[in-house]
Amino acid sequence: MNKRLRQYAGLLAAIAAYYLIHEGAHLVYALIIGVFKQINIGGLGVQIDVYAERMTDLQMGIFCIVGSIATLIAGWCLSIAADRIGKFPSKVFKACMYYVTIALLLIDPLYLSVLCGFFGGGDMNGIGLLIPELAARFLYSALLVINAFLFWKRVLPAYKAAFAKAE
Repeated sequence: MNKRLRQYAGLLAAIAAYYLIHEGAHLVYALIIGVFKQINIGGLGVQIDVYAERMTDLQMGIFCIVGSIATLIAGWCLSIAADRIGKFPSKVFKACMYYVTIALLLIDPLYLSVLCGFFGGGDMNGIGLLIPELAARFLYSALLVINAFLFWKRVLPAYKAAFAKAE
C-alpha cells in the first residue's frame, strides 16, 4: 500500500478510535448509572443521548468528563508504547497507530481549551458543573501543551525511526 493510502487508513482509524473510546466512555457511564437513552449519529458524528432529567449535576459533569479522560489515558498509553508499536512489520498498522495517537492526545484538549467557545460547549457544558469553565479551559490548555510536547519529544521520534527502518 502506498504512503497516501496508509495516511488515509490512519486518518479513518483515528476517527474510529476516537469515537469508540470517547463516546464509548460516555456510553459505559450512562449504562452504569441507568440514564442511557440512545446513540445519535448525525452531522458531527456519534453522540450518546441520555435522560438528563434523571441525572444530578455531579452525574452530568462526570458523564461529560469521562470521554476526555478515556481518550487522554489511551493517548498516553499509546505514547508509552510507541517504540513497541514501531517494531511491528506492517506499515499500515504503524500509520494507523500514529494517527490514532495524535487524535487521542490532541483532539479533546484542543476542543475543550479553545474550540468549544466557537462551536458550542458540548462536554464543556457538563464539565462546567464540576469546576468553573475558565479553570477547565486552563486545565485543558495545559494538557494540550503537555500532550503536544509528549508527541514532539516521544511519539514523533519513535515513529520517524520506525518508518526509516521500514524503508
